[in-house]
Amino acid sequence: MPQLATATRIVKKLASAGHIAYFAGGWVRDFLMHRSSDDIDIATSASVEEVAKLFPKTIPVGIAFGIIIVVEEGHQFEVATFRTDEPTLDGRRPQGIKPATPKEDAQRRDFTINGLFYDPLTDTLYDYVGGKADIEKGIIKAIGNPHDRFLEDRLRMMRAVRYSTRFNFPIDPSTISAILDHAKSLFPSVAIERVFLEFKKMSLFSHFDQGLILLHKLGLLPTIFPDLSNLSIEEIEKRLLPLQHFPKNAPTIAELLELFPNDSLDKLIKLCEYLKLSNPDKQLVQYLHHAKTLLRMPKDWQENLELIEWAHLYANPHASLAIDIMAAHLPSSEKTSFLEEHATRRSVLEKAITRIQSHHPLLSAEHLIQAGISPGKHLGLLLKEAEKLSVNHNLEDPQEVLALLKQSPLWNSEK
Repeated sequence: MPQLATATRIVKKLASAGHIAYFAGGWVRDFLMHRSSDDIDIATSASVEEVAKLFPKTIPVGIAFGIIIVVEEGHQFEVATFRTDEPTLDGRRPQGIKPATPKEDAQRRDFTINGLFYDPLTDTLYDYVGGKADIEKGIIKAIGNPHDRFLEDRLRMMRAVRYSTRFNFPIDPSTISAILDHAKSLFPSVAIERVFLEFKKMSLFSHFDQGLILLHKLGLLPTIFPDLSNLSIEEIEKRLLPLQHFPKNAPTIAELLELFPNDSLDKLIKLCEYLKLSNPDKQLVQYLHHAKTLLRMPKDWQENLELIEWAHLYANPHASLAIDIMAAHLPSSEKTSFLEEHATRRSVLEKAITRIQSHHPLLSAEHLIQAGISPGKHLGLLLKEAEKLSVNHNLEDPQEVLALLKQSPLWNSEK
């Protein structure tokens, strides 16, 4: 791993300058669990000013909190000064920091499994919080007093659940009790963007459904989504059952939508705004709602849909995702035929789908202008009708489409 060698050289350079420097946190945890990781953070006795003098390229990302990014050989490494934090006023950021020993620094961290240091130069593990034993036992436990840890940063309550589901470790009872006590105080200390980022991180690993269920049991999910407050654990489990069969590339928001199966499009858009999602995510939610509405129609209704409806459904870049999500809701006995049905229809509509995706309709505006139609709203309506005719009648010749279009009531509607 090139990052490991580079990070080791950073530690060596700091040590040669007379500073203590160790790998810290997640990488050490994963190393002890025999899991590969390139995310290496470094903790040191050097101040950010001293680090900046030692390395030619640095990025000052958190100088006030003793954090600087060192850029070496194209890789970025977070280098943090050993510190203790002064009390927080907002449940997120300390009022200030003080230089500290490695042992003191470990005490301010979130969970024992993340409070470890490792010296790559001497192959020495420094464990001041019992993290190694908790990794061996397989437990998520807050360092010190869990109430203090969560009051320092309330997002740690969600992180406890994330680590629990990622590693399949239960949460220590005292840590559970503290989460139950403080779940309702998640807001306003934590920004909703940070909450959604935790959902995204949690969804990267297996058992996202179990993480959401645990969040509900601990009172965090109803705090984040008040509409879920009156739902039983059994109902949450029922709604999340399809996640076990979701496509692996499903975006986080697509998975979260399973919590709101009966919400209208307006409510789902408000959910997107509440979560402060990007426009692409909002567009995905709109498309998935449309696709689910269409794909949930009774079979006889679907058979009566015009082919143009299917062509536009399949032309969307998220079409495969939507179909796979719908398949996740079906009994195993029905999945194969469902997927085959849509694969066959997509194949039949392949040329039409390509034209929709490339914005090159069979009958163009130029064809209509040559046929005597003036540019304007009427021309646009005719283009839309022409696309419908070409797809529904499986036409490949623009002149055939034009001839059929001339027979429609729309052709002479403005003449």
